[in-house]
Amino acid sequence: MHVDIKKLGNIPDGGGHKVHGRTIGTRNSSAHRDPSRPRTISNRANLGYSYLHNAVDDHSRLAYTEILADETKETAAAFWQRAQTFFHTNAITVARVLTDNGSCYRSRLWRDTLTAAGITHKRTRPRRPQTNGKVERFNRTLLDEWAYARPYRTETERREALPRWLHLYNHHRGHTALAGQPPASRVPNVSGQYS
Repeated sequence: MHVDIKKLGNIPDGGGHKVHGRTIGTRNSSAHRDPSRPRTISNRANLGYSYLHNAVDDHSRLAYTEILADETKETAAAFWQRAQTFFHTNAITVARVLTDNGSCYRSRLWRDTLTAAGITHKRTRPRRPQTNGKVERFNRTLLDEWAYARPYRTETERREALPRWLHLYNHHRGHTALAGQPPASRVPNVSGQYS
């Protein structure tokens, strides 16, 4: 299992430069970071960054992703527990997890979470992201085909498109390493529904 976190800038209310062009898009981007602007529930998610926590199965390339608020050890450990449940539900037994050397993955909480589940933790060598290539390639595909695939007017609109795209990736999109078959083809008991 390959696990990684990808930092992603949030889309300002009204859209960014892909919707309005550089001049207005930059103004929108600056406006949503204005400390004097009231922080309402609707615009709170649009401040700063989101973190895509990703897990990709080594054999099938089946992927699980969540958009979370940070990359702390508590968030990463909680994400892993949900990811492990997802893979277990799809009859994938996780024996090893490969991560980079991010602080959340070097924490005792991460180590203890994996140890409690009987999982061996492996880390890449420093500054060698290609070692964790399966999830790094997934990150690139995720950005190209979902996050930056079209101009979104709000962060909420982009987030609402993620489950549809993940279903497409896992169940319908051909993968070159799988002879043009989707990841679900290697997991015969996948229900076809992505939750």
